Amino acid sequence: MLWETLRLAVRTIRRNVLRSFLTVLGVVIGVAAVIAMLTVGQGSSQQVSASVQSLGSNVLVLRPGKRTMGPPTQGETTRAFTLRDADALAELPVVAAVAPSTSASVTAVAGNANLTTTVTGTTAGYVPVGGWTMAIGRNFSETEGRSGVLYCIIGETVREKLFGRADPVGQSIRVKGLSCEVIGLLSPKGATSFGRDQDDTILMPIRAVQRRMTGNDDVGSISLTLAEGVSSASAQREIAALMRERRRIAEGQDDNFSITDMKEIASMLTGINAVLTGLLSSVAAVSLLVGGIGIMNIMLVSVTERTREIGIRLAIGAQSGQVLMQFLIEAVVLSVLGGVIGIATGLAMAYVAAQVMAIPFTPQIGVVLLAFGFSALVGVVFGYFPARRAARLDPIEALRHQ
Repeated sequence: MLWETLRLAVRTIRRNVLRSFLTVLGVVIGVAAVIAMLTVGQGSSQQVSASVQSLGSNVLVLRPGKRTMGPPTQGETTRAFTLRDADALAELPVVAAVAPSTSASVTAVAGNANLTTTVTGTTAGYVPVGGWTMAIGRNFSETEGRSGVLYCIIGETVREKLFGRADPVGQSIRVKGLSCEVIGLLSPKGATSFGRDQDDTILMPIRAVQRRMTGNDDVGSISLTLAEGVSSASAQREIAALMRERRRIAEGQDDNFSITDMKEIASMLTGINAVLTGLLSSVAAVSLLVGGIGIMNIMLVSVTERTREIGIRLAIGAQSGQVLMQFLIEAVVLSVLGGVIGIATGLAMAYVAAQVMAIPFTPQIGVVLLAFGFSALVGVVFGYFPARRAARLDPIEALRHQ
C-alpha cells in the first residue's frame, strides 16, 4: 500500500514538472546555502588553525609598545629591544629557544630577475621557533646568526621569482647592492589567514642586517618557545617581570612592551569564524522555512484542484488516513527531492569556494545528513496541514466541486 501511494505521488509530481520544480526551489536554495556555509566555515577554521600553527607551536612573541596591533597612539614612545634582551630571555628556565628579529623591505636581484621582498635579520633559532624546516641546504650556525657575514636563507616564493625551479643553494643574490650567498631554502608554508605570503622572505644574520641595512641595533620583535610542561600564563609572568626589570619600569607604571600568545590568537580567530559561520548559516536556514511555506501553498492549491478526485476516492471506500498519507507523501517527496538537489548543489558551491579562497574542502557527513533530515522534516511539517484538509473533505461536497 505504501509503495503504491509513493508511485502515485511520483506520478502526480511528474504531471506538473515545472510547478514541482518551482515548489522545491526554496528547499534547494536553503539546503545548498546551509551546506555551503558550514563546509566553507569548517575549511576556513582549519585554515586559521593551520596558519597559526605554522607560526610555531607554544610560541610567545614580544613586541615593543603597549599595542599588539596597529600604529602607536599619539604621544606614545616605543623603545626597541636589543640582542642583550634576547640573551637574558634565553637564560630563563621557562624558555626553550629564542629568536630576535628585525625586518627591512628590500629589492633582491639575481641575474635579470628582481623581487621586492622582506629581509628578516635573525639568529639560528628563528627556524625552529617559527616551526620552519629546511627543504634544501642548511640553517645558520649560532656563530653565523650573530655575525655580520652575508649568508641568506630564502623562502619558496623568492626562489620561484629569482631562480625558477633551480636549486638556489650556492647561488648569490644582491640585496641593497650587497652580494649574499644562499645557503638554504625553507620548506613552503603558504599564506597566513590574513593573506600574507610567509614564503616571500629572506633570512639573514641579524648583525648583518643591523649594520648594513637598518643602520641601528634595534630588535623589532623577539619570538620564543616555552620549555616542555610550562604553562603560558606562568611563563608570561616571568618574562614580563624580567622585561620590566631590564627596561626599568617602576612599580605602578604600565608595560611598554606586549606579549602575544599565538594560541590565544588562534582561539580568537577560530571563535570569530565559528560565530560568523553560525550567523550566516542561520540566515541561510531561513530559506528552508520559505521553501516549506512554498510547499504548503502548492499542496493547498493541489488539494483544491483535485477536490473531485478526492471525493471519488472517498466515495468508493478510501479511508481518510489513506488520502492524508497520499498528500503527505507527495509533500515529503518534493522536499526530499529538493534536499538531494540542494546537497549536491551545496557541496559543489563549497568546493568552488574552497578552490577560490585556497582553503581545505572538508565536507562533513553529519552536516549532509542533518540537511537531508531537515528537508524531509520540512515536507512532513508543512505538508501535514494540506494533507489533513484533503482527508477531511466531505465526499458529497467534493463530488459537487466544479
